[in-house]
Amino acid sequence: MPEPLARLALVNKRVVYDRLFHAAAETVRQVASNPKRLGGDIGGLMVLHTWGQRLQHHPHGHCVVPAGGLSPDGTRWVHARPRFFLPIPVLRKIFRGKLVAALREAFRQGRLHFPGSLAPLATDVAFRAFLRALYRQTWVVYAKPPFGSPAHVLHYLARYTHRVAISNHRLVAVTDDTVAFRWKDYRHGNQIRTLTLDADEFLRRFLVHVLPKRFVRIRYFGFLAPRCRTRELAQCRQALAVAPTPPDAPPVACTPRSSWPCPRCGAPMRIVERLTAQQLFLDALLAVFHDTS
Repeated sequence: MPEPLARLALVNKRVVYDRLFHAAAETVRQVASNPKRLGGDIGGLMVLHTWGQRLQHHPHGHCVVPAGGLSPDGTRWVHARPRFFLPIPVLRKIFRGKLVAALREAFRQGRLHFPGSLAPLATDVAFRAFLRALYRQTWVVYAKPPFGSPAHVLHYLARYTHRVAISNHRLVAVTDDTVAFRWKDYRHGNQIRTLTLDADEFLRRFLVHVLPKRFVRIRYFGFLAPRCRTRELAQCRQALAVAPTPPDAPPVACTPRSSWPCPRCGAPMRIVERLTAQQLFLDALLAVFHDTS
């Protein structure tokens, strides 16, 4: 969610995070049920994460869904198209609209609190302006196939479901005054870096991610919802047993690439000279002998 909304969520965790779950589930089910998209009722599970690699407040959710769903009459399994599930721009707009509408309703019910620097948003006019500004913020919604098997995806998520923010193996050094830990810099080639924080700042960042008592961070929806799974999972298994195999994706024509894109700007690079491995080795060796530093 956008950073301004994350600040509101920090002091209204139960209300905002709960609305986040409901908006995400309703969005995926609504878009998937559209005959122009998938035309089926889907189910899945969601896991709430509130932290980034440096323990900063970064609330977001991971959603795992099958690439298909039950037909409206519950008798057929509808496969997603090859290499495509649901349109991301549509998911982004509907999710934004549903979450903003849910926050507007929570404000009307008096369920939101505005302490400290958020006090100016306590009036109806100011909060409406705040919600309108959310439409100008960047909402990140993304969908992609798993890198590995479904078991690999569930194993990845399982590492984050029963702990908060950071695991012990990332801790590098702990003193009376500081804490140092490893973090992965996704913006610079997934490099592993070390961050050292004052003990007070480390504790502050850690406690930001402690959820309200009895708040459920793993939730199921659609045909995996607890009240539906007994009946509808049986329908899914029966439908999958007789469902035709989805068509394979058309092969992608492999055309020779005349140039390579620059890793920084994306522009095509011009080939100046081609060197063999032996030439590169000799050049590196000569550079060592001629180094006068």
